[in-house]
Amino acid sequence: MVSQSASSQPPQLKSRLGAILRATSGNFLEQFDFFLFGFYASTIAKAFFPAQDETAALLNTFGVFWLGALMRPVGAIVLGAYIDRIGRRKGLIVTLAIMAAGTVTIAICPSYATIGVAAPVIVLIGRLLQGFSAGVELGGVSVYLSEIATPGNKGFYTSFQSASQQVAIFVAAILGYVLSEMMPADVISSWGWRIPFFIGCLIIPFIFLLRRTLEETPEFLAMKKHPTTSEVFSSAAANWKIIVLGMMIAVLTTTTFYFVTVYTPTFGKSVLKLSNQDALLVTILVAVTNFIWNPVGGALSDRIGRKPVLLTIACLSLVTSYPALYWLVDAPTFGKMLAVEMLFSFYFGVYSGTMLGALVEVVPTHVRTTCFSLAFALAAGLFGTFTPFASTLLIDHTGDKASPGLWLMCAAVLGIIATLMVYRGVGKAVTSQEAVAASG
Repeated sequence: MVSQSASSQPPQLKSRLGAILRATSGNFLEQFDFFLFGFYASTIAKAFFPAQDETAALLNTFGVFWLGALMRPVGAIVLGAYIDRIGRRKGLIVTLAIMAAGTVTIAICPSYATIGVAAPVIVLIGRLLQGFSAGVELGGVSVYLSEIATPGNKGFYTSFQSASQQVAIFVAAILGYVLSEMMPADVISSWGWRIPFFIGCLIIPFIFLLRRTLEETPEFLAMKKHPTTSEVFSSAAANWKIIVLGMMIAVLTTTTFYFVTVYTPTFGKSVLKLSNQDALLVTILVAVTNFIWNPVGGALSDRIGRKPVLLTIACLSLVTSYPALYWLVDAPTFGKMLAVEMLFSFYFGVYSGTMLGALVEVVPTHVRTTCFSLAFALAAGLFGTFTPFASTLLIDHTGDKASPGLWLMCAAVLGIIATLMVYRGVGKAVTSQEAVAASG
């Protein structure tokens, strides 16, 4: 624990790389579990949500996945206000504790065959805890990274919030690949799927140790007055327009991310009928390219501005998402799936690396964590984590295996509209007050 005397003075951040690692460690746990839930969706559906129809069971599983995400806005407001009032460091430790509780709950929950209807209820509680914590985890980390960034590099620094999540995807996919090679499918379906979840539980103490060594940001310590909880809520309500615009900008990030990570294994196995190993290998490679493109996008936006990068990627996504998926599903192969996922990975990484810096800049400074977190939580809860469910539903109702591309196109349209409303001229970010005026 940092001593009172040390925490009362603006700290000299001796190692910015170390600060990034400590701040983003909680992101690893969140995305590690989120990906596992998506990858083992079919197995989880059989364990906790039995149904005679496979699609119905899968929809139940993705429905619970989405319901957990609906807790994100609640967490963004409640925990965001706490972080804006108490501090970045203490808040990020609290969010990690709540997230860990949700992860352990899902990992140890008995199956439906063992305890009946209590099983899906317990899993739902675990997902609600995870969603509540995730509501502010991403925002809290992004704000922290922005506030320790060197001048002119805020986009690059904040991009590591998203880049760090890709490490979790990579590790989880590797574990899944190794298990699929070592264990028969019936063993994995019975109990083997729990092994990666238990591994996630084992790394929790190490992540707590990293988080406890976080230093408070100089920018937060330099604030002459920290808002009370009621002031945070009032300010967030007064800035609802910029929060909505921020949500619209973030939608393309969240929908594309959940498509190329959480939904891809299910899409590859259940829709394209590719092997389990093929779907996992694509996901592993996507995690690597996601990690690369995020800081590239952040650094590029630091140099040429947020607006041109956001608009370019959103327009490309709008015109290529459906055609790319149509080409893939027409005659699916491993090579074609990899090519399409690499394209979407490029869109996600560059856009996300830019969007995070943009969102930090346009929300009000004194309630930065709350407003950022709420905007991102709404994007993730209403659109991003709904992507696996929406994709499954679209394919089931239309019979068009490329129909998830329509969902991604809608996200791109929202991003284009919001970017044009928030930014003016040559791409300089307007202030939150100017953005509100522009939107009105």
